[in-house]
Amino acid sequence: MPPRRHNHLPESRKKSVVSLFSGALGMDLGFELQGDFEILACVEVDKAACETIRTNAKQGHFEGNPKVFCRDLFELSPQALMDEVGIKPGELDLLVGGPPCQSFSTAGRRQSVQDRRGTLLWRYLEFVVALRPKVFVMENVRGLMSAALIHRPIAERPEKGGRELTDEEVPGSVIAKFVDDLREKTDGQYRLDAFEVNSANYGAPQIRERVVFIGNSFGVEIEFPQPTHGVSASNEQHDLFSREGGELVPWATLRDAIGDLRENDLELMDFSPRKKRFLSLVPEGGNWRSLPVEVQQESMGRAWFAKGGRSGWWRRLSWDFPCPTLVTMPNHASTSLCHPDYVRTLSVKEYARIQEFPDEWVFCGKTSEKYKQIGNAVPVRLGKVTAQVVSDLLNAMNSNDSSRYQRSAEPFRRIYIKSHVRTRRWFKAGEVFAGTDGEQLTYAGK
Repeated sequence: MPPRRHNHLPESRKKSVVSLFSGALGMDLGFELQGDFEILACVEVDKAACETIRTNAKQGHFEGNPKVFCRDLFELSPQALMDEVGIKPGELDLLVGGPPCQSFSTAGRRQSVQDRRGTLLWRYLEFVVALRPKVFVMENVRGLMSAALIHRPIAERPEKGGRELTDEEVPGSVIAKFVDDLREKTDGQYRLDAFEVNSANYGAPQIRERVVFIGNSFGVEIEFPQPTHGVSASNEQHDLFSREGGELVPWATLRDAIGDLRENDLELMDFSPRKKRFLSLVPEGGNWRSLPVEVQQESMGRAWFAKGGRSGWWRRLSWDFPCPTLVTMPNHASTSLCHPDYVRTLSVKEYARIQEFPDEWVFCGKTSEKYKQIGNAVPVRLGKVTAQVVSDLLNAMNSNDSSRYQRSAEPFRRIYIKSHVRTRRWFKAGEVFAGTDGEQLTYAGK
């Protein structure tokens, strides 16, 4: 069967996309739903996720019908992909993808590029170099911004009496190296903007910090929208943000996402009886701090003595706030996602609602594989916001109207857009207090 050739459509055609590390199409689905883009190909190593893409394409749940490469990206050459899809270097409008982020996450034990997953950042770069897209989008955890090429454990750093850091051990050296290599390997064709954002600030019912990199071949600075949602000054809670042109819309809450959902047959990975015993003692919006001290110590073991990273222990969700970041397994004691009203995990369907996948979206594979696909996805809404930014840029450049964009000789810019969001409830003397960061608390009843 001859390779499928990309049709050279008139200028009004949809913008072409190749997706790497596609997963269940969170970010990519956002581009599809925005309306201006067509996904030509997806590359994903997980077989269940590949089946998810094929099934939803076959059932018409999005307009595209991408060629799915169920392959390890190291085993697929950029040239082979271009041959199969029928594109040449420089023809593609957009390359999008999020290299696996675990090695850069501050939530676990960092390994950086010492972990094979960290090197996928440079494999992504090889596809940029070969395909020469007009624009590329790469998303990842915010921890990537501070990651070092070689990770030095905190206990061995200079402030703890260790030797001075080498250049490769300096925080931020991963991105510095990536930018240098991008410039060198493309003869300075691309400039890169990095936006540290939170999906909740754009109306998603989930607190999820991400960094969205947008590289463009036009030499212009890209701007990302300011938050549309948050805590407004008229609210009793602490005013975190200000916004020209009006107040922010309140954050979407867990109730907004799943409050009307009724399921006859729940699909879930539930808590063990032991975990349910402790979670049954936790009120809505609470966590381990809601338990008597002796129960805290009994249930948490050595983790009780830790100084940080404990907010997810025995966590029961709140209806009144956005959901915390979805993880790939909802039933761990230290990152529990317990339903506000029932002593159970969030279901697969509830997970999908929180990521804002359409209700008809089908996830394939075992239950654990479905949680993994949804938990690893970029919120669909964040994909749509990013898609609009990219579409506006391409439209302007195609019409030779670059007046709204500023040209810059600088190869890289980092922009923090209020990505750190905290929503909490406190339980003191039997009373419940709710707020965003503890500075002004609102009484919320017993």
